[in-house]
Amino acid sequence: PLVCVKGRPELSIGRIVAVVGARQASALGQRMAALIARELGSRGYVITSGLARGVDTSAHEASLSSGTIAALAGGIDVVYPPQNEALMDQIGETGLLVSEMPPGLKPSARHFPRRNRLISGMSLGVVIIEAARRSGSLITARMALEQGREVFAVPGSPLDPRAEGANRLIRDGATLTRSADDVIEVLEPMLGNIAAGPDDASAGLADFAEGANQPAPVLPDEDARASITALLSVSPTSIDDIIRQSGSDAATVAGVAGVLLELELAGRLVRQSGQLVALTPQDEATRSQ
Repeated sequence: PLVCVKGRPELSIGRIVAVVGARQASALGQRMAALIARELGSRGYVITSGLARGVDTSAHEASLSSGTIAALAGGIDVVYPPQNEALMDQIGETGLLVSEMPPGLKPSARHFPRRNRLISGMSLGVVIIEAARRSGSLITARMALEQGREVFAVPGSPLDPRAEGANRLIRDGATLTRSADDVIEVLEPMLGNIAAGPDDASAGLADFAEGANQPAPVLPDEDARASITALLSVSPTSIDDIIRQSGSDAATVAGVAGVLLELELAGRLVRQSGQLVALTPQDEATRSQ
């Protein structure tokens, strides 16, 4: 797909982390987004988000001076939401605006998953803050897993519906995130010598559409995925048994955890007490056809 950009294309190269979450975020959620984005920015990371209200806005505002990228669901010249017009103008001048949509196109509901894929694809990892059970941020988390990115989640009160999605991600294997240090601890070992430079900007932008401009942890290939999935059924199966039958090295353990999380985010798997997992009846029926 064609990618339209406005601003500083050199930001598309290097250490990019997404910070996304609830539009109707609490004051604490917005504060956490700002703290994490600001600290990551001070450590050399570029922050990307979706320019939505709430968490996205806080993350962008906190990283204006260090570098921020806004992925848009509409055309690059269309302001959405309207209250973020000034912020969008600032990002267009000092950061980077990115869109796969043609100029002039107003965003609609069907465009947001595509924007979410763009956000996760350009990132090393995605930090989720205050995501409800059916939040669009969980779509971003699922896409991040599909693209081999890291998923981080900030915990919240079990009594707050806005925290349900993030808490479930943590339960299912996402990295519990209390500060930027938790993100950096995971990402630093995989960074190697990623360095941004203006001469590399065109290459980075070409990779946006495929979400491939960052090195990423390797998830199981299709054969390994199929082998892991074949060990599942509607009858509860122990996660330990799945790991034992798949292999016991660290890469295999991480791969099994990743596949299980993908399946759950896709609504194909449910977890039960005692570290048991089972396919949903609908998925079992589809697989047997």
